[in-house]
Amino acid sequence: MNKIIKEQIAKLKPSATLAINEESSRLEKSGKKIYKFGFGQSPFPIPDSIVLALKNNADKHRYLPMQGLEELRFTIANYLNKNNNNNFNKENIVIGPGTKELMLLTQIIFKGDVLLPAPSWVSYQPQALIGKNKVHWIQTSSNSNWFPTAKQLEDKIKNIKSESLLLFINSPNNPSGTVCNNLQEIAEVAKKYKVIILSDEIYSQLNFNGQYKSISNFYPEGTIVSTGLSKWCGAGGWRLGFFAIPNQLENFKNSLKILCSESFTSVSAPIQYAAIEAYKVDHSKYLNSVKKILSFTANYVYENLRSNVINISKPEGGFYLFPEFNNANFSSSSEMCKDILNKTGVALLPGSDFGLDSSKMLARLSYTDFNGGNFLKNTLGSKKLDTADLEKNAPNIVAGVAALKDWSNSL
Repeated sequence: MNKIIKEQIAKLKPSATLAINEESSRLEKSGKKIYKFGFGQSPFPIPDSIVLALKNNADKHRYLPMQGLEELRFTIANYLNKNNNNNFNKENIVIGPGTKELMLLTQIIFKGDVLLPAPSWVSYQPQALIGKNKVHWIQTSSNSNWFPTAKQLEDKIKNIKSESLLLFINSPNNPSGTVCNNLQEIAEVAKKYKVIILSDEIYSQLNFNGQYKSISNFYPEGTIVSTGLSKWCGAGGWRLGFFAIPNQLENFKNSLKILCSESFTSVSAPIQYAAIEAYKVDHSKYLNSVKKILSFTANYVYENLRSNVINISKPEGGFYLFPEFNNANFSSSSEMCKDILNKTGVALLPGSDFGLDSSKMLARLSYTDFNGGNFLKNTLGSKKLDTADLEKNAPNIVAGVAALKDWSNSL
């Protein structure tokens, strides 16, 4: 039967993040206590006004334009210009059923080589494989906050000698939870060699410290901004994301629109109308409350795990931490994560799933295993959070971290 499957597709495995979620659910159903630190999605409810907008537009049943609802694209462009200091208009915006789909179509369109910092989100590399684009990894470390240096990038570009390059930058980063501090240096190298940048900014509104900075500010003509509702708004299941594509990449945008028309046609009409509410109205009160909880939870995990045997970078945004277990001695990070899951019930993703050497005992930890609605309700206002709040509202975080710490100390 393999004769009917294309070679590049036969090489693929199920998405690592979805696989760990299914395995965790299977073990949970068998009666084992599982701490779901492997799958990263927002635990918070969608803001009420956005849910109401969806209800009020449930009767919208016609196909919308393939590029997306005009009013939504106009609203998103204004939102990016205000929050990201960009200069987009509605024609620069393409709406998709999540950014994951738009990235897959990008790999199908793009003809060239792909540059991925290691670690990178688990779907970048498989999608490049589907698109028959060669991937070149740039190995990073905690010393550079898990992002490539300008020298690393330039050396890699010179070594590849390709006229067509696509670089992915994801900040705040999945899996490390860190923010890129050298965006301008990376942008200068990319501009010098005419490298296209896909800036995955899906966690941009969950940046813990101050105003978010986009690499598109330093290299606007060559940067595609990618983001959506799933992380900041808690609407992962709604499947709405978008690309903001500069005028200089109009040929790419036109090709993307064609593939959109030949694949998903257009995004769900009620969700597009509801998204206008998400991007037009100020949701800073909701966001500030969400970030307060995420930041406190992240720092609790960070402070309780870091030690002389666990290296871990300080969390700066998103949902993740990326601990390295120095005293772990396994054949691979995958074997280590299996041991952790079987002995403690803590589900983690191995660092090898993110492009790192499997011999490095690194794992991604998502600190979102709690009921975000209850946590928000119980900590409204200016109250400063403490450990008691975490014990009450996120008991799985407290217990799971303790189990993980005990496992590490027992090695």
